[in-house]
Amino acid sequence: MTKDQSKDQADERPEEPSTVAVLGPGGVGGLLAALVARAGHRVICLAGDETARALRTDGIRVRSGGRFGDFTAAVEADTELREPVDACLITVKHTALDAALERVRPEVLGDGLLVPFLNGVEHPATLRARYGAARVAPAVIRVESTRTAPGVVEHGSPFAEIDLTGESVPRGRLDALAGVLAAAGPTVRVLDDEAATLWAKMSFLAPFALLTTRYGVPLGEVRTRHREELTALVAETAAVSRACGAPADPAVALARYDAFPPDTKSSMQRDAEAGRPLELDAIGGALLRAADRHGVAVPVARGLVRELEEPEEPEGNRRH
Repeated sequence: MTKDQSKDQADERPEEPSTVAVLGPGGVGGLLAALVARAGHRVICLAGDETARALRTDGIRVRSGGRFGDFTAAVEADTELREPVDACLITVKHTALDAALERVRPEVLGDGLLVPFLNGVEHPATLRARYGAARVAPAVIRVESTRTAPGVVEHGSPFAEIDLTGESVPRGRLDALAGVLAAAGPTVRVLDDEAATLWAKMSFLAPFALLTTRYGVPLGEVRTRHREELTALVAETAAVSRACGAPADPAVALARYDAFPPDTKSSMQRDAEAGRPLELDAIGGALLRAADRHGVAVPVARGLVRELEEPEEPEGNRRH
């Protein structure tokens, strides 16, 4: 290693460890908590009593294979935040957000950044109203990671990519947090355009989630048996995204769907199969509300949301 390389690596390391809270240490939150803790930072996981006890006793065990390896990271755990932190990562489902936020009182958070890794596009406004605009830094993550038991995480994808943004947050604070996360392992970008960042994921997620959940089949069957509907829904979502000031290309979205393994399921579909509440309002509802605000016709999306609000037996479970 050359002298310059040593200096560059030293410059990349934070001057002192950060303190990071993770609200909801499930598949995504547990993976991030473990990676940040392994990188030498103090991590406080916020969860219910049972999960908090398990994390305090056993830490977080990650099985990641080639990307991050298999390891166990020691973390702190509590049922609520009791001291200021540098950042609090919000990694709960949107359906659990209101209850989870009771664990993070604004007066305790101090001036720490609140970083929601949530689906949808409406949650930043809700969080800013509660915590203040300068503390909310929305993020998007692309990863496949599942909690199989309290404190046990299976990371199945060869990637873990984070886009960090925040129109009201000083750029220096975003860069500092990005440095902490990137040094822990994920690929991290700081993007200036918040709307484009959030709608880039929404444009991909909404058709994927709505169609796989509506028909109860994986992506491979959606893109073959329901290709016409997928194409129409992608076009509608892209039109809404553009109306919201975020560029979107339907052809690029379709190419991404075609590149995924055919057995891929959406998280909404997995929630439906497990009988858990669906993030239908945060994804489908938000899409319809944005379409209405901008006068964009979305008949396919509207029909799918209506059908999911009044569910029938999934196609995959029907007798033929």
